[in-house]
Amino acid sequence: MVSKFNNIPLFEGLNENTLQLLEPLFETCTCHKGTIFEQGTPAIHIYLLIEGSVDILYKPYDSPPIIITNVKSGGIFGWSAIADNTLYTSGATCLGESKAVRIQGKALRELCIEHPEAGEILLDRFAKSVSKRWHNAHAQVREILSQGISNNL
Repeated sequence: MVSKFNNIPLFEGLNENTLQLLEPLFETCTCHKGTIFEQGTPAIHIYLLIEGSVDILYKPYDSPPIIITNVKSGGIFGWSAIADNTLYTSGATCLGESKAVRIQGKALRELCIEHPEAGEILLDRFAKSVSKRWHNAHAQVREILSQGISNNL
């Protein structure tokens, strides 16, 4: 197995050929405490958190930012880059030094065109990871809204 991907569940079970296709597309990065990217900035990378903790924040136009979710080890953030959005739809803030691997959204889209089977497997794994987070985020947003409504009554 390619060493960059050792012990990363997202890559477990992929064959050696697929791992060799993916390995040069991903880069290891260290995220220091503070902003990784802001909502509304160009969406370049999607990140897979290896260790650490990252808050995902959404800023409505008329109120302060709210924490949508907290990403832990194994979680994915920066999904806008995969979707070919030009801008991140939320921001990401690192709570302390963290490690991640990241891929440029453009490179992933090209992989899907040139190697559809490998792209499909990877996108499916990304989607499963993100869908769990959005389910939790939906419940959190409903709770925030219901508290706001109750406070205004």
